[in-house]
Amino acid sequence: MVNRRTESVQAVPDPATLIKDQYGCGPVQFAGTSEALYERHLLFDTGVDLASATIRDRFEALARSVRDILSQRWLLTEKTYAEKNPKRLYYLSMEFLIGRSLANNIANLLLGPLATEVLEEKKLDLLEILEQEPDAGLGNGGLGRLAACFIESAATLQLPAMGYGLRYEYGIFRQSIQNGWQQELPDNWLRSSDPWEEARPNEKVEVSLGCSFELSGGSLVVVPGRPSSLIGIPFDRPVVGYGGSTINTLRLWAASAPEYFNFEDFSHGDFIEAFAQTLSAETLTRVLYPDDSQFKGQGLRLMQEYFLVACSLADAVRRFRRSNSDWSLFADKVAIQMNDTHPALAVPELMRILVDQEHLGWDDAWRITQNTLAYTNHTLLPEALEKWPVSWLEEMLPRQLEIIYEINRRFLSDVRRRFPSSEARVQRVSLIEEQAGKRVRMANLAVVGSHSTNGVAEIHSDLLRKTTLKDLAEIFPERFNNKTNGVTPRRWLMLCNPDFARVITEAIGDGWISNLCELRKLRAFTDDSGFRDEFLNAKRNAKRRFCDWFRWSTGQTLDPDAIFDCQDKRIHEYKRQLLNALRIVVLYNRLRQNPALEMYPRTFLFAGKAAPAYRLAKLIIKFINNLAGTIDGDPAVRGRLKIVFLPEYCVSVAEHLIPASDVSNQISTAGYEASGTSNMKFMMNGALTIGTRDGATIEMAAEAGEENFFLFGLTAEQVMSSRSWYSPQWHYENDPEIREALDLIFTDYFSINEPGVFAPLRDALLTHGDHYMHLADLRSYLEADERLRTLYANPDQWARKAILNVAGSGRFSSDRTIAEYATQIWNVAPCPIPEKAQLGGD
Repeated sequence: MVNRRTESVQAVPDPATLIKDQYGCGPVQFAGTSEALYERHLLFDTGVDLASATIRDRFEALARSVRDILSQRWLLTEKTYAEKNPKRLYYLSMEFLIGRSLANNIANLLLGPLATEVLEEKKLDLLEILEQEPDAGLGNGGLGRLAACFIESAATLQLPAMGYGLRYEYGIFRQSIQNGWQQELPDNWLRSSDPWEEARPNEKVEVSLGCSFELSGGSLVVVPGRPSSLIGIPFDRPVVGYGGSTINTLRLWAASAPEYFNFEDFSHGDFIEAFAQTLSAETLTRVLYPDDSQFKGQGLRLMQEYFLVACSLADAVRRFRRSNSDWSLFADKVAIQMNDTHPALAVPELMRILVDQEHLGWDDAWRITQNTLAYTNHTLLPEALEKWPVSWLEEMLPRQLEIIYEINRRFLSDVRRRFPSSEARVQRVSLIEEQAGKRVRMANLAVVGSHSTNGVAEIHSDLLRKTTLKDLAEIFPERFNNKTNGVTPRRWLMLCNPDFARVITEAIGDGWISNLCELRKLRAFTDDSGFRDEFLNAKRNAKRRFCDWFRWSTGQTLDPDAIFDCQDKRIHEYKRQLLNALRIVVLYNRLRQNPALEMYPRTFLFAGKAAPAYRLAKLIIKFINNLAGTIDGDPAVRGRLKIVFLPEYCVSVAEHLIPASDVSNQISTAGYEASGTSNMKFMMNGALTIGTRDGATIEMAAEAGEENFFLFGLTAEQVMSSRSWYSPQWHYENDPEIREALDLIFTDYFSINEPGVFAPLRDALLTHGDHYMHLADLRSYLEADERLRTLYANPDQWARKAILNVAGSGRFSSDRTIAEYATQIWNVAPCPIPEKAQLGGD
């Protein structure tokens, strides 16, 4: 037996002391009297009798009370930065998938015991309260969730940092499933007031454009040659670091028109034209990811990207000038990270500010720009590297395009000097793509205009250097580096999996919450039968909580004793939800042919959204749902196999699902997934991974030991080398079990009432060559699945491997990732905030 509590649990001050001393809110009480924060917000914010307050009223009162507690420390954080003038990080991202904030802020402020006391005293149901807060769906998936983890870790590490994004009125669409098909509904997450945000109209920014917009035929159209401007209104949200010492800011920009409306047009009865300018302005930040299958949607996306960059850089420059007057110090005081290519217009925009507004010489401005900016690449898919038509920039951003041309002229001149006989290379690295209409290559712009380009997993960074950005990496080898992603353990373990978090803390102390590498100490407990039992009990409790939530939210029941086999990802061919479904068809067919076959009960859980214009991804969702219906309707397999597609997947659903999962599917085609972050969340919550050698899964397996993963399939090198000769037809013809499974699909077994609906799946898998190599990996996947099922039959051995996975997950904290960015790219140091939140002033 291993001694428990090898490390002491850190003493946390009682809530009253925290509120009074650290947060400067004494002697006001949180709740319990008519003068307490909670009661006053209920009465004065809603204007209703306390007994009549709705559950939404009570959520808002609770959230505003928490915000009252953190407000002085939030202001003190900014005041400290202003006084100490440290180098500051500005993190630019088109997405921040922050999810819900109430529980996370309570936990990071160390107010959990106080919140529990209030909920019990007021007889409030925690789940019901938390469900009142909409997910702030300001992102599409991993990119936005990563950004949210990063800014939380920066605050936890006491880094002077600020996130910049857009305040989309409508987040990513709400997903419903009708007859198996995904349906998209608007996600008006700001329908009710948001208790966390604070508008700062006095810090607005004016953004100049080289064009105007007007209504024509019910659509907004660009009017070139008529300059106009937009107003960026900042909305600030607190970003609470663990322990509540540092509270940084996420600033989201909303677009507005300089004038509210044309009164003359309005007076003459032309109501629509009177509001045209306002409508065009507010449309800019109305929707996250407009449908980019149409040129209009793509044009709006470009303007969103520039609006984010222009507002954020103007704000960063304004902050610099408050304490500095020497522009040669700008890169010593400001670090700007571009999260993917979306903010790449920061390169010409910062040059425009320095050259046109501050009148610096080109060489000085270029040196400052490069030393200030850094770029994170998130994709290996060439089609995902943004390229914008030159004609659009000519119309919308003519000065920025001039600067891009001049950057390119100087850059290509230098390339020609270094590689005098390689004009092909010159064409490949040019910022302008000349074929099929001129386009600006945003990834090239980001690399050339910054001092650092990083990938987000070792294999991803290696493939960037060798394939995707090979020529640029040869020109700037010193700029390319790796920063493997991570996730915050506060939200993704401490908060979402309380029983398991308690088991860990009782074993090794609570240091893991702020130093996840402490989880390595759990390796000593793999042979402790008592700890293995505690792990299995915690997992079962998480599964029961998920089943309770699922029944509460859908009315359906699940068996917590079944294997929970999960894949939660954006729906995409390369992520291969279809491969998972093919595995299930094979298993189902085995049971059809042999009902006596021994097979442990299994629930396959899918979750994720498909882009509205991505037809094949939406068809994969349809297939998964049809497969689920067929299996549910077959008495021969009922209770042994079940498929659940969870609609409206979001951060809060993940917080229920991930702790409950036994198996994590990370099965992308090798060489296509940049990193992944859900893989890390599953790992630290004790799920075992069945997956390919792709993204960060490779590093995860190295940390935990490959023998504790179920790895299968082709490697990235094998995928690339077999591309020219790979034949999916060979697998169809030579593997009878795979052929039988495919024939069930192709003969409408799962679509009796919709004949031919899945014909595009046959085309993708056989006719068009199976680009993502589903059939090449399916047999290997099934063999790994057999190993998985054999191990699950031995709970002791399963628990041992799961504990080793948790112990190996410490490297995948976003705290580690951000510490590496801070020391190796940004050169930003911690700036501690004074312990007591006492603000002076009249």
